[in-house]
Amino acid sequence: MTPADGTTDAPTDEPAGTAAATAAARAGGTRPVEDGFTRLEPQTGTGLTLLAGQTLTVLDPTGGQVSDLFCLAADDHGEWLSSGRSIDYGNTVYFTAGHTLWSNRSRPMLTITQDSCGRHDFLLTPCSQQTFDLLYPQLGGAPHPSCFENLCRALAPLGVAPDQIGTTLNVFMNVWTEPSGELHIDPPTSVAGDRFAVRAEMDLHVGVTACSAEKSNGGVCKPIDYAVS
Repeated sequence: MTPADGTTDAPTDEPAGTAAATAAARAGGTRPVEDGFTRLEPQTGTGLTLLAGQTLTVLDPTGGQVSDLFCLAADDHGEWLSSGRSIDYGNTVYFTAGHTLWSNRSRPMLTITQDSCGRHDFLLTPCSQQTFDLLYPQLGGAPHPSCFENLCRALAPLGVAPDQIGTTLNVFMNVWTEPSGELHIDPPTSVAGDRFAVRAEMDLHVGVTACSAEKSNGGVCKPIDYAVS
């Protein structure tokens, strides 16, 4: 595994509650924890190289926390993780152990090898500043940490441009639909210690976050642990 935590200057006029997250993001937002895992502090992200055959395990250490995951072929960033292809070929919107996640070029990128939670989302894009501006008008347009910004920062050292980051696999995110098609986001069903593991089917550049959207995480953003084996 080759980590690639990038940092960028962040606004200094942050609203209350975001300064700590921004400081953690500037510092890389990671620290080692037990059993070979690395901890992503709340509202931060990381980038890494995952070689074919290696396994990335995402662990929810406290329960009720989403982790956005995105990847691209390491040798060609024109090939990326495709929600549409994966949903089409898997004939499901609920992915779990045994399912394959496909690229936009219809090649297997990841195989899910472990899933103790059983509920994840592959429909919604990573939250961005625009997400908070449009969907949370009560914030008044104030700067807010976001998964898109954290993925951009983390993947930039690997040569990934912002426009190459698409729909993420939102590990532990609890999204469901009405018969009408209306979407609902409920608190994650994950409990402390739940794991989600994927095996790389090709060499990949991977971004992983501890999701920054309070609504997706039961109102409070928490850490995420990850490990490569």
